[in-house]
Amino acid sequence: MMRHVCRSVMSKAAALLCVLLLSACSAPDVSLYAKNEPKFELRPFFSGSLMAHGILKNRSGEVIRYFNATLEGSWKEGVGTLAEVFTFDDGEIQYRTWTMTPNDKGEYTATANDVVGVGEIKIAGNALFMKYILQVPYDDDLLEVKVDDRMYMVRDGVVMNESIMTKFGVEVGYLSIVITKLNQADH
Repeated sequence: MMRHVCRSVMSKAAALLCVLLLSACSAPDVSLYAKNEPKFELRPFFSGSLMAHGILKNRSGEVIRYFNATLEGSWKEGVGTLAEVFTFDDGEIQYRTWTMTPNDKGEYTATANDVVGVGEIKIAGNALFMKYILQVPYDDDLLEVKVDDRMYMVRDGVVMNESIMTKFGVEVGYLSIVITKLNQADH
């Protein structure tokens, strides 16, 4: 009887430990940043001209590409368009045009020419989180990877973006980007 009770307690303790470990691995929710300043306001930030500089790391953390990008944002009837032109260190140029559309929850969704389906945008305080599936050119084919973008406004007109890319639940790459609003009066 005592052996059965010990096994039961050990089994429950192991299950609790697994739950705790899994919850420790989960990503933070954007609501954690609700009180942070300056507030990330989608429309004002992604209006007009912006410049981005970034690096792409492989799953080992090695920097494998550098890039610079120009971004041009505009809005019409509440819907935003963000045209991006990326120039990589090897001379490759990529184009992406985002369309940001308000939904009935007061949030935004986003689509782009190389995005599968619709991305979800969540904003709280100085943070903007967006998840989507991106088609990435790879060996004369397109590879679909899940992207988890986490943007933080560190001061008016300056956003730090960290992205984690996964395939089959395994992290395969990381992006670090600084986005700066051009013609910002205070920088």
